[in-house]
Amino acid sequence: MHAYHGNMKKSITADSDFAAWAAARSQKTNRSLAGARLAIPEPQKHAEIKSQAQQWGMTVEDATMTDGHSEEFLCDGTQSIDSIADMRTASGLEAMEYAEQHMPVLRDTMDDLTTRVDFSGIRIAVCLILEPKTAILLRKLKAAGAIVGVYCGPDSTDPRVAEQLRREGITVESSRAWTAEQAHEAALRLLDKIQPNIIIDDGASFARLASLERPELTANLIGVAEETTSGVRAFQQMQEAGALTYPVVAVNDSVLKTGFDNAHGTGETCVTTMQRILGEHAFDGKNVTVIGYGPVGQGFARRIRALGAEVTICDIDPVASLKAVFDGFAAQDIDEALPCADMVVSATGVRHTVTLEHMRAMHEGAALAVIGGIANEIALDEVSDFTPQVNRDTAQLIVPDGPTLTLIADGDGVNYTVGGGNPIEIMDLSFAVQASAVAYLLEHRGTLDHTLIRLDAATDQRIAASALKARGYRASHAVEDNGYDWRLTRFAENDRENADR
Repeated sequence: MHAYHGNMKKSITADSDFAAWAAARSQKTNRSLAGARLAIPEPQKHAEIKSQAQQWGMTVEDATMTDGHSEEFLCDGTQSIDSIADMRTASGLEAMEYAEQHMPVLRDTMDDLTTRVDFSGIRIAVCLILEPKTAILLRKLKAAGAIVGVYCGPDSTDPRVAEQLRREGITVESSRAWTAEQAHEAALRLLDKIQPNIIIDDGASFARLASLERPELTANLIGVAEETTSGVRAFQQMQEAGALTYPVVAVNDSVLKTGFDNAHGTGETCVTTMQRILGEHAFDGKNVTVIGYGPVGQGFARRIRALGAEVTICDIDPVASLKAVFDGFAAQDIDEALPCADMVVSATGVRHTVTLEHMRAMHEGAALAVIGGIANEIALDEVSDFTPQVNRDTAQLIVPDGPTLTLIADGDGVNYTVGGGNPIEIMDLSFAVQASAVAYLLEHRGTLDHTLIRLDAATDQRIAASALKARGYRASHAVEDNGYDWRLTRFAENDRENADR
């Protein structure tokens, strides 16, 4: 629908329309709003815009004043929406170079890692969403001397990028035209060709495929770096079953992944992708049920509330539900929430979160979407008349003995199947963690147990410091000696004497 392309749009302040501006900038540029600075003239006169921007994770400043921070992360609120360059129409090379220009943290991280870790000749098989940001990670690994190949399924492939990577000498197995059988064959083909020492994985897809269908290849595995919550969950089950025969770095468990990629990246771009499909103001005044209140659900719920939605949270964890209440949302059982919902959004990453009975409970014409992103998070395999199509914005889902629903992105993850994926700056952080995980596996090759591993806090802190520096900020210095002594309490008069003994 591309709602914001239909009418000429002025600036965010001229139109007083944060929703339209956010949708346009996010979808056209794939740049992150969270963590950016919005410059508008006289912010005190635009209180609603300022509040909405801040709820989306932006700092707001007066456009007539400068503070010396990096212009790289500055959004000009006086710029016409229509004048924003649309990178979706760029060539693969142009889109990749644009992404690389805005990924300083990955660049600095790889510069540091290559001074102490030898990537030469390491064979790396990558199973990730294939779009411009992923291409930059592949480029950096190849430039460091690794032999790199990438697989991506038909629902999350950017053909422009796939073709450009082939031109650059990277092995690519990716096509939007594949059947499920062809996609399976292509995945095995890449494993056989690369014979990986390391797998960078999404959803534990490639590593499990190797374990089940190419077990001889796992003998050469130094380890796996896993990107997602659902993938870590799968590896945990493998570990408990005694089936994990290689170390796995849980990249997903980095605070820079869950706290930024999930909450700000997925949370933000799922909103703006749905705006592109349903309209800029699609959330305004709507009752939206969000299932799952992890980082993704939290980031999504906070943003749609800023756009006028009435949000209800459904989570099986009482602690998560209580957190939702303290964050200002209603928390209900799913059976109570669904009949009243204009939109239902699953953010769990768990199979059959939305069952056939749940769909039957929804009202006619309600929208249904997934932002968690695993196969059959909605139980579409139980709807016999439904045939999925790749990269389809919406479909009418006729529920047996139930309503007709508006299904978004055929029940796949909204932002990466019919949108541009997580923003560039967010993936800059995540891929810096991925690169660090690969380096960790190389530095400790042959010494690690066959278990899930979490990177230390110092790795997150180094990457975060780089990201702050790129934005013109820094963390505060620590007090070297605060005089703490465990023997000093609030009670005894002789504490100082005790401490001096």
